[in-house]
Amino acid sequence: FFQAEDGIRDTSVTGVQTCALPISMKLRVTNEVIYWRGPSPFHFVEVSDKQSIEIKKIAKSITYGWGVIPASAKLGKSEWTTALFPKNGRYLIPLKDVIRKSEGIELGDRVTITLSL
Repeated sequence: FFQAEDGIRDTSVTGVQTCALPISMKLRVTNEVIYWRGPSPFHFVEVSDKQSIEIKKIAKSITYGWGVIPASAKLGKSEWTTALFPKNGRYLIPLKDVIRKSEGIELGDRVTITLSL
């Protein structure tokens, strides 16, 4: 949800009002599967610069901390809930091993993930 400067038009109400309009976004992300060997090794798909900018526009309204964005993802026949992680000005989509294996996806494969934020 977001706050609007003039809120709901009501002459008896002043200041910032909360509007009950949900903020959401749907994206189709196509990129190669990468492997990040950090403290918790994992496979990811990187969101493009352009799409990351669009996500940043609503990030403060939907993050649950540390810039992490909750999302639903779909790849092939697989659907799962996840969270996008910010890294170097872009977002990374975690690709669970169970999803990767069930869809026959390997490191370096180009995939398309549909995201709902």
